[in-house]
Amino acid sequence: MKAIVVTDQAAGTAGMKLVERPEPKAAINDVVVQVHASGFAPTELAWPSTWTDRLDRDRTPSIPGHELAGVVTALGYGTTGLSVGQRVFGLADWYRDGTLAEYVAIEARNLAPLPGDVDFTVGASLPISGLTAWQGLFQHGRLQTGQRVLAHGAAGAVGSMVTQLAREAGAYVIGTGRSADRQTALDLGAKEFVDLDHDALEDVGKVDLVFDVIGGDIQKRSAALIRAGGTLVTIVGPPEARPSGGLAVDFVVEADRVQLSEIVQRVRDGRLRTHIGKVASLDDAVAALNPTKRRKGNTIICVHR
Repeated sequence: MKAIVVTDQAAGTAGMKLVERPEPKAAINDVVVQVHASGFAPTELAWPSTWTDRLDRDRTPSIPGHELAGVVTALGYGTTGLSVGQRVFGLADWYRDGTLAEYVAIEARNLAPLPGDVDFTVGASLPISGLTAWQGLFQHGRLQTGQRVLAHGAAGAVGSMVTQLAREAGAYVIGTGRSADRQTALDLGAKEFVDLDHDALEDVGKVDLVFDVIGGDIQKRSAALIRAGGTLVTIVGPPEARPSGGLAVDFVVEADRVQLSEIVQRVRDGRLRTHIGKVASLDDAVAALNPTKRRKGNTIICVHR
């Protein structure tokens, strides 16, 4: 099968290569999925799991990409809950070969059914950003109706999901970003927008929840805005600042079939939309994942049509 592999951590995305690899086999509780579309997070090339296994042994050449949508082609021994020919989408294990390939072997529990009226490209754009937003808001942030949420990067892949899900849950959302992102954030449901280059972050007043995707000085200043009992949720590593009288939580997103189903249902209902910036074929993936200028939205690689 065709697949994108990486072997040189220092080279980053520039070190990607399109090669031929053996088709994967389904282990116990696995399925094999013919990948129709794959997402890719550029930051994953900085993750140790891309380069080593759980015992810290080198596992290169490894296939990156962890978001996928496709069709089940084989079931491993003991696999239940899915069937051959079923449309699925989900989040592949960080330590296994990923989804920038024609086929992937993946634990069945990491997948959810993809409804027939949701395009594969949309399905592949949802798992990381959608699950990260869902888990940060509802599991770790314990968001309640009427609370004030400060959503950093409100027009980005994760931030846009945070903004929409928090708004739907009845929160008052204050988005942040660059000046060019203002209208997008407001269109997604933010009630206010802070241009981090020109506006005073402290003018937003007290909030109940900060969803941080930036870290550093912005994280520290944001922590000071959280009222007693509030929460700072971050996805950029252990928090450097903690709110006075509140909680600070960092987490790594996990696959969850029930949550994936909740997210895709909102897409079907028109309550949630994803932002796809560029769609490219697997043959063109290396160039597409090495853009010469900043792109808005997710880059999705179409593998099978």
